[in-house]
Amino acid sequence: MSRHREIDLQFQHTGRAICCHMIDGWIVDPGPASSLPVLLAALGSEQPRGVLLTHIHLDHAGGTGSLLAELGPLPVYVHEKGARHLVDPSRLLASAQRIYGDQMESLWGTIVPVPLSSVRVLGECDAPTGFAWAPTPGHAVHHAAYLHEASGTAFCGDVAGVRVGDGPILPPTPPPDINVEGWHASIATLRAWAPQALALTHFGTFTDVAAHLDELERALDAFAALARGADAASFEAAVRARLGGSSEEAGYLKAMPPETLYAGLARYWSQRGA
Repeated sequence: MSRHREIDLQFQHTGRAICCHMIDGWIVDPGPASSLPVLLAALGSEQPRGVLLTHIHLDHAGGTGSLLAELGPLPVYVHEKGARHLVDPSRLLASAQRIYGDQMESLWGTIVPVPLSSVRVLGECDAPTGFAWAPTPGHAVHHAAYLHEASGTAFCGDVAGVRVGDGPILPPTPPPDINVEGWHASIATLRAWAPQALALTHFGTFTDVAAHLDELERALDAFAALARGADAASFEAAVRARLGGSSEEAGYLKAMPPETLYAGLARYWSQRGA
């Protein structure tokens, strides 16, 4: 029987914000370097088989190099468009610096490069035995999702949205790669897998797959329409209003800070002349 663990990384001392999934010894998205002590404590003496990255954003993959520095060489699977940024994260960090400014270190910790010898580029190689994978852009051009075939669990990173407890299902839309049509196509990819469950980094595992993806698509279109006709302040206020009634508001605010979301959709519309 497959063993699936959810490790709450207690990001910024907040529960249910970032979940590191682990199944059959494989870590899916180890999270940021700032949360590495929590991950290592949860692992204890267990030695992972390797790492599957859905994408290289710092809240998902920032701790990968530090994890390998602690545990020794492990294979790290990643989309071809993200691989070089693991080995040389300078451009990734410069992009993140523009968003997070002087909060970079406190949020994400020190980013350590991943040795080239550990990187396994999806497309040049298959996912590990027992997993299927597919490119799932929309949130990021280098996003991938994994299907654990024995359990039927799809490990979705951000492409299946953010959902914490009984809160709403919402799309995280930070810059620079948001593409609404591509996101809908990626949701169709997830549906075609007919998974038994969706494993989200933000936060947890859900079995109401069809209803979840339906709500996500409605929310994605609503966010896109709002961003097209609003300024940053009014868009942020509307997102905060969506979260205000949730008992899980703290987790949402860490997982998808409302002040970071408008720019991704504004860039999307700008590229389309809207």
